[in-house]
Amino acid sequence: MASMAAIFTKTPTNPSISFPKLSKTQFGSSNIIPFSTRNRNPRVRTQLRVASQLISPDGGKLVELVVDESLKREKKREAIELPRIKLTKIDLQWVHILSEGWASPLSGFMKENEFLQTLHFNSLRLDDGSFVNMSVPIVLAIDDLVKDQIGESRRVALFDPARDEPVAILNDIQIYKHNKEERVARTWGTTAPGLPYVEETIANAGDWLIGGDLEVLEPIKYNDGLDRFRLSPAQLRKEFLNRDADAVFAFQLRNPVHNGHALLMTDTRRRLLDMGYKNPILLLNPLGGFTKADDVPLHWRMKQHEKVLEDGVLDPETTVVSIFPSPMHYAGPTEVQWHAKARINAGANFYIVGRDPAGMGHPVEKRDLYDADHGKKVLSMAPGLERLNILPFKVAAYDKTQGKMAFFDPSRPQDFQFISGTKMRTLAKNKENPPNGFMCPGGWKVLVEYYDCVASSDNGKIPQAAAAAAVAV
Repeated sequence: MASMAAIFTKTPTNPSISFPKLSKTQFGSSNIIPFSTRNRNPRVRTQLRVASQLISPDGGKLVELVVDESLKREKKREAIELPRIKLTKIDLQWVHILSEGWASPLSGFMKENEFLQTLHFNSLRLDDGSFVNMSVPIVLAIDDLVKDQIGESRRVALFDPARDEPVAILNDIQIYKHNKEERVARTWGTTAPGLPYVEETIANAGDWLIGGDLEVLEPIKYNDGLDRFRLSPAQLRKEFLNRDADAVFAFQLRNPVHNGHALLMTDTRRRLLDMGYKNPILLLNPLGGFTKADDVPLHWRMKQHEKVLEDGVLDPETTVVSIFPSPMHYAGPTEVQWHAKARINAGANFYIVGRDPAGMGHPVEKRDLYDADHGKKVLSMAPGLERLNILPFKVAAYDKTQGKMAFFDPSRPQDFQFISGTKMRTLAKNKENPPNGFMCPGGWKVLVEYYDCVASSDNGKIPQAAAAAAVAV
């Protein structure tokens, strides 16, 4: 079977591409598919226009912020002389996001007007009066000491958290107040203690935010064996064009893939073929930035995804596996808009959304933090996402009569077994097997191996999945 490495044999190393100027986007709000939550009248079957061009990025073009090769040496010399801000690991992940155009049309960390529009409207107004979606603040916090060191300078250098080297210059800067309580309340809908991203990034951050236009000195690399799977939006678009894709449907996850996920993805492709598309391509886009402590780490998830492809659960010829470098907020319906918006910039015109997307349990009370159905409902109405076709999950469960994952049939509920994430983790921790057909054997073996490493670790550090790194060689 082909490994994930084989998926990228056509992928160019040069991310610089140009896009045709479009007078009109291909997938406007009128392009409603029959199984989308946007279809408010089930008696009306809307005719979907099938187009071969990729959906245009927000704002009409990708905003890529890595400086030209000819300017790198000069910019690095300039950065050494500027006031410095030492980034955190999560700050660096946001530099990565901005540098590749995932957040287009943003050209850097948000200034105050962009920050306020994001908090209050979940969107940004462009110069022509149109709107693009932007639901999570992409900001850089500094403390009083750094603010004083910057003084009257209009530029600052951003330094790598692990090395004493500049990674970017922030130009035309603006410093403004960081109202943490309002930011948290509006992004998460609660200020309860224990929100993972808040605890990691906001609670102890500085009381000021600094925005400006970024010049990124080098492409962001992590040297962890997985950089090859971190394709930029430009590289993804090039790959989709190379494969003659006439539709791209994106699926994000931060968990191992089981056969219910695979059923959903293969069924989506079948539906798109039935609608008249000739070559819909799946973008399997696992989240690769910050995640909470009890999530399966990225290396292990990538190793598990490799086995899913090797075992033939997904077709490598119609699947592109690539890491989405964003940190995870666990901000439910607010954050899922960011996840969808970023995939537009990567070329996806269909987005699969499931139950409680980007959600988590309430950090204090014994309940979910968000209504499980609100994510898909919000996506169907969100400003700036009208061009994106939303594909709600069909509920999949283990069909005991067929011995495999299948779509739930409410007329015979007694035949189905729902295997929750908690149940799956318990089985893996106890080295027990799930029902045959729940997950491919190779993928389940990786999960058992991971939890075995967790149990045997006496210093809290989990070894990386060596095989996942080997795949990327």
